[in-house]
Amino acid sequence: MPAIDLDVRDTQLNDYFDSHAKIETVADGLKFLEGPAWHPYEKHLRFSDILGNSTLQWSADAGLSMYRRNSHMANGNTYDRAGRLLSCHHASSRVTRMDGENMTVLASHYDGAELNSPNDIVVKRDGSVYFTDPPFGREPKVGIPRPTQLDFNGVYRWDPAEDSLTLLTKALNRPNGLCFSADESLLYINDSPEFKIFVFDVQADGGISNRRVFAETGGDGPGVPDGMKIDSEGNIYCCAQGGLHIFRADGSFLGRLRTPMQITNFTWGDDDLCSLYLTGITTLYRVRARIPGIPLF
Repeated sequence: MPAIDLDVRDTQLNDYFDSHAKIETVADGLKFLEGPAWHPYEKHLRFSDILGNSTLQWSADAGLSMYRRNSHMANGNTYDRAGRLLSCHHASSRVTRMDGENMTVLASHYDGAELNSPNDIVVKRDGSVYFTDPPFGREPKVGIPRPTQLDFNGVYRWDPAEDSLTLLTKALNRPNGLCFSADESLLYINDSPEFKIFVFDVQADGGISNRRVFAETGGDGPGVPDGMKIDSEGNIYCCAQGGLHIFRADGSFLGRLRTPMQITNFTWGDDDLCSLYLTGITTLYRVRARIPGIPLF
């Protein structure tokens, strides 16, 4: 296992990882990985293989297994507060929720038109679901080529009480990863082709306002702003060029965890939530960190 390779821009980054930490290969030989989500009680990781058209499951005890075949090219995944898996689907342009073996479609259209291809997803503590909708799943690389029905790339909120979908913003070019601050007063959304992370204020009614640039990603190596989350101390992590970029809550750049291949997304797992599970294009990696993540439910 290769040792971690840190691109340190602030020496505080050295406190986030043990100097002897290794990047472990958990599973490889897959097609295009995304959307890792850790179940904090059942102790397993579910993640998407978009081009493999499947959702996979891994645990330390059982290893790698198939959770769901014909996933409609699922991309981003998360859990709601009841422990139900929510997924974004490239092939069907839908957001769904799994209730045991039953799938419920939460969102598929806006204003009578099909969504583009829901990409990444996060759940607020009140149960409302926020997701990005760029057109990647309608393009050849990781989707099924077909024209869009909407002339913008939006970010949406689904309200479980009203079973209604609200467009929050269409001001971003291609919105991708998103996450809340710990107190949910802020929503971070990155824009892949712009190499920027934006931050919005979250309003009492669930809307967002006051868009501004939180940070820009740079550096060598493949990748664009993609999966993004915060740790238990409020630091923001974002998959981007060359690996995992880490920022303080004030936007200052601590540096990067360089990775063996381009990474698309990540999450924290294991009993202490101190293992970072990173989805490379074809390989699932794990590396131990010193700061835990936040359980999804």
